[in-house]
Amino acid sequence: MSQISVNTCGIEGLVEIQPTVHRDARGYFVETYNQRDMEEAGLPMIFVQDNQSASVKGVLRGLHYQKEHPQGKLVRVVRGEVFDVAVDLRAKSPTFGKWHGVLLSAEKMNQFYIPEGFAHGFLVLSDYAEFCYKVTDFYHPGDEGALAFNDPEIAVSWPGLKGDYPGSADPSGYRMEDGTPLTLSAKDILAPRLGEAFRF
Repeated sequence: MSQISVNTCGIEGLVEIQPTVHRDARGYFVETYNQRDMEEAGLPMIFVQDNQSASVKGVLRGLHYQKEHPQGKLVRVVRGEVFDVAVDLRAKSPTFGKWHGVLLSAEKMNQFYIPEGFAHGFLVLSDYAEFCYKVTDFYHPGDEGALAFNDPEIAVSWPGLKGDYPGSADPSGYRMEDGTPLTLSAKDILAPRLGEAFRF
């Protein structure tokens, strides 16, 4: 019997996955990945690399993608809580430029599958978070792309994030509700908007 439940997310290809968690007085046991269950759910992808990162509250990583070697990603949180976002970059998709977000937490143990053709990013909501993900293609350093996290055309609604500079990626103008400053990489501060990166 399958140990996962799969829910669609309003944009074709995006799914939230909830594994069955077996709890008792000793703690818990959970299968974090089972290829047979995934295939039975219509998710036959093959993963080639596992990644893990650690971040503190207010860190925003994204929105990232690979141009010529797009990656499908199965993402989850093993400590803390993040708001995880996917943006549709598939040229012929009726939802091109649209986004969907999922609250991922170590407590819930839910996962988010993001297929090839999407930009991806997340904002750390807890004091500390450890983030794990599987990918369907290898990392190619020269193939990276990024989009501005606050592009008004995409208009991601990042929970708990307040900004004084809409449309500008200057992190000094953004704070979490408790005053924690937003932290971005240098690459993400300079990331272009959707209309600058994609002209069809």
